[in-house]
Amino acid sequence: MLQLPESFLQEMRELLGDEYDAWEKSYEHNEGFRGLRVNTGKLRPEEFQALSAFSLRAVPWTRNGFYLEEQAQASKHPYYAAGLYYLQEPSAMTPAACLPIKEGDRVLDLCAAPGGKATELAAKLRGTGVLVANDISNSRAKALLKNLELFGAGNILVTSETPERLLNYFEGWFDKILVDAPCSGEGMFRKEPSMVKDWLEKGPDYYAEIQRTVVTAAAKLLRPGGQLVYSTCTFSKHENEETIERLIKEEGFTLLPLPLPEEREALGFAPGLGACAGAARLFPHRLDGEGHFVALLQKNVCSDNSAATLPRHKEKADSKGVLKKLPEEWLDFAKDLHVKWDARCFRLYDGRLYVLPEALTGKNIRSLRFLRTGLYLGEVKPKRFEPSQALAMYLRKEEFALSVDLKADDERVFRYLKGETLDLEDLAARGAKGWCLVCVDGYPLGWGKLANGTLKNKYYPGWRW
Repeated sequence: MLQLPESFLQEMRELLGDEYDAWEKSYEHNEGFRGLRVNTGKLRPEEFQALSAFSLRAVPWTRNGFYLEEQAQASKHPYYAAGLYYLQEPSAMTPAACLPIKEGDRVLDLCAAPGGKATELAAKLRGTGVLVANDISNSRAKALLKNLELFGAGNILVTSETPERLLNYFEGWFDKILVDAPCSGEGMFRKEPSMVKDWLEKGPDYYAEIQRTVVTAAAKLLRPGGQLVYSTCTFSKHENEETIERLIKEEGFTLLPLPLPEEREALGFAPGLGACAGAARLFPHRLDGEGHFVALLQKNVCSDNSAATLPRHKEKADSKGVLKKLPEEWLDFAKDLHVKWDARCFRLYDGRLYVLPEALTGKNIRSLRFLRTGLYLGEVKPKRFEPSQALAMYLRKEEFALSVDLKADDERVFRYLKGETLDLEDLAARGAKGWCLVCVDGYPLGWGKLANGTLKNKYYPGWRW
């Protein structure tokens, strides 16, 4: 059994009372649960179930989550490369599932890396509005960007900033915010025993101070009437209920019921403590998952909130990259595209062409430390356009004129993902040539360049298997 600090065990005895023995026993034999969350931006859960080669069992608190059997090699399957799902611990699916996003919303994931929650938020937006996904760590933000592009998200701004810096650009701007806060990780000790060492070195008091700073900024970034999900993967009241109580008392928030598919108790969720009974606590002895805390709050609307909806300074639209005319190289390539964007949303930076979410076209964000603004379409080169991996993942098969669709068990799929050249004699017989969208069972994987029945591999080198 995992050796846990006695001071932590004593806190759990006081927290759980009669349930303590059952909680402790859950650590004896169970190494945790593996999960898979379907990308509803590409297909419905039932469509994935019909395709899936894995044995799946539904996660009851989110309609697109499934338990994976231990031996499933889900990260080595072509469907993973097609962005059809994200591998995520089942309890960790709860926070994003509880943020009630509507199409067109301006959404912020404030502590977003590596992207487990952000990818779900992007899927719920269905290509509308904008998702700002931020992580203070630049290296972690790179993994976040990859996961969002793998999922086919185009309406994104990926930043690596402190919450305070974001206030200079987005105060009172967001409709919905998710704060999956840095925490002491008590709820993940069973799954990741290495976190015990960090707890001994830092502990809940250290993280509670970080959480105070993060949620204070988040409160100011949210518009009046907007909604915020606060979550952690820890059991500490200091990090959970006390943070929520501060938002209610000092920042003008109201705790809302969680939008769950069943009654909370039927799912195995425990209520929050004291005045935070409307929040939910997830314990590994009550359900098939690890420890989490989730609360949904709404920012109160004041009688005079005009100042709260305006940025701190008068903002001038950023004219850098704005195009009077789209590049001919792009227009020639786009003849084969069956998707259109508003011409006002295009930007060209150093030969790289992007299409921004409409909500960002009037904002000057050039001083932000960001990794991506909008959908990266590709590179404009002399007399040609080279489409990006991000564009391939964004498209559907029917949205590009020339495609090759391979079965998941076709050995050419694995060769393609390794970066190898492919022979496609059937397309050669039809005289097909030029840029080709390579798909697996109808879902794009990336690009190839077809000539004389040979497909030159254009799969992004950094993603190759």
